[in-house]
Amino acid sequence: MTKEENEKRLTYLKSIVSRLPEKPGSYQYYDENKTIIYVGKAKNLKSRVSSYFHAEVDRFKTKVLVSKIHDISYTVVNSEEDALLLENALIKKYNPRYNVLLKDGKTYPSICITNEFFPRIISTRNIEKKWGTYYGPYSHVGSMNAVLKLIREIYHPRTCKTPMTKEGVENGKYKVCLDYHLKKCLGPCMGKQSYEDYQKNILQAREILKGNTRQVLRDLKEEMLKLADALRFEEAEEIRQKYVALDGFVSSSEIVSHTINNVDVFSITSDEKMAYINYIHVSNGVINQSFTIEYKKKLEETDEELLQLGIIELRQRFKSDAKEIIVPEMVDIELENVTFTIPQRGDKKKLLDLSILNGKQYKFDRLKQAEKLNPEQKQTRLMKELQDKLHLPKLPYHIECFDNSNISGTDAVASCVVFKGMKPSKKDYKHFNIKTVEGPDDYASMKEVVHRRYTRLKDEEQPLPDLIIADGGKGQMEVIREVIQDELDLDIPIAGLAKDDRHRTNELLYGFPPIHVALKTDSELFHVLTHIQDEVHRFAIEFHRNKRSKRALHSELDNIKGIGPKTRDELLNALKTVKKIREAELTTLSDIIGPAKAKIVFEYFQPQDEK
Repeated sequence: MTKEENEKRLTYLKSIVSRLPEKPGSYQYYDENKTIIYVGKAKNLKSRVSSYFHAEVDRFKTKVLVSKIHDISYTVVNSEEDALLLENALIKKYNPRYNVLLKDGKTYPSICITNEFFPRIISTRNIEKKWGTYYGPYSHVGSMNAVLKLIREIYHPRTCKTPMTKEGVENGKYKVCLDYHLKKCLGPCMGKQSYEDYQKNILQAREILKGNTRQVLRDLKEEMLKLADALRFEEAEEIRQKYVALDGFVSSSEIVSHTINNVDVFSITSDEKMAYINYIHVSNGVINQSFTIEYKKKLEETDEELLQLGIIELRQRFKSDAKEIIVPEMVDIELENVTFTIPQRGDKKKLLDLSILNGKQYKFDRLKQAEKLNPEQKQTRLMKELQDKLHLPKLPYHIECFDNSNISGTDAVASCVVFKGMKPSKKDYKHFNIKTVEGPDDYASMKEVVHRRYTRLKDEEQPLPDLIIADGGKGQMEVIREVIQDELDLDIPIAGLAKDDRHRTNELLYGFPPIHVALKTDSELFHVLTHIQDEVHRFAIEFHRNKRSKRALHSELDNIKGIGPKTRDELLNALKTVKKIREAELTTLSDIIGPAKAKIVFEYFQPQDEK
């Protein structure tokens, strides 16, 4: 598009904006192919749409959207609530490119009461409104099964799939099944349970599924007392058993005061790309609905904007008519006869906290699910997190970490472990014998090893690491920096993992002078970094231990020229100690290893001048 064409486009769009009414409504943006690319809503159409064309708009994605707009249409409505409803409907209908994407990755099960002569109560993931009335969906299958079990225990609805009609029952067309003999069904198919009694049970089951359990309890208690007054004690006992079962279920599931009735709770958990909105509905103090939806962000939408969209979507989906909505922060929308509450304490605050917890858990589950399908995604996420924490120029795919090991300066060694993609690359591990340092000098040892390592990589033109981690604090970092930057003139970021007095890693350091980088000790990234630190420490200790073991096993016999390991072992097996070998006669040694080698050993320990 030429500059003149772009100016002509903007002039046309601004002329539309200038004619927009200052009323609530929904607006739609079209691209050059007359395709809707964005749908929005506004309290004031003129004010909202004109904000897109201000020169000071600084959001990159918004600028990209504006560059694609070639036409604008709008719809005026009576209220902001209507604008929200219209926006939601249009987004679902046209799925515009720049609107948030509602993702329903999982098909949650629901409970269905079928439209049959004797209705069945079943769980299903397929929603066909013509087959019955649906309650749910249930995001937690265990909760759904608990409700189904309760209903079947109290009301014994039929489970057979036999199509039943009134005429069939009257003509004795059906026979009772095993469930009847197991007392799991009352036999309505053969008239052993009346149609009226069956429908009465189904009606009470519907109320339980709606969450109106306290009303059902009141009805059962009233019926039980009437039957008792009429001296119909067996029937009263049956009702009492239902009452006890339902009351026990309500007591175990009630988490808030029963005075909280018909209330919606919403919360949002978001990151750069996704937003997760959790919905909880409370009826008579019992949570009878919990559900989470996710939106994929397109234009850096704020949490408030997404929460508004989620409230409308979920209230529509679950046909909620709650007059009170609990939210974590005030949203700039007005719904008819609805009050928004931001609780600070008490039962309502507990409900909000529970909603937030559910949203975070859903996000965690989705992340784990994605990483299980694509294991590399987790490594990439952790590398990106580390890059952001340290402001690294590129993703730290290749990380190297160093550590020293010695005991009072003896057998001094060092190790280098290599991690690639946040996983150990053991074939690239290196260990070093300290050659130029006398005594226990960790800084000098580190300087020697780092210089040897990267001089070789540089000379051989091998890939350099994206990040070096020192197993230590500021001192070790400075030593590495002197070698890398001052001596070898290399540009490799350097970090440090410092430990507290109890030898536990407690901080990540970066930069010169080093500064503390905030990192939660229970985060996955922290666990990976401590794993790197533990691994380099293990590798150094293992090498140092092996070196000490070899030295400890070294025998004076190994110093005798002409005597090999086999002869050494024969002597030690026969005489047990070097002292006994030293004191042995020539004839004794000859009997063990032969006269030639015996003479060499004998003359080593008994030189001629001494004799």
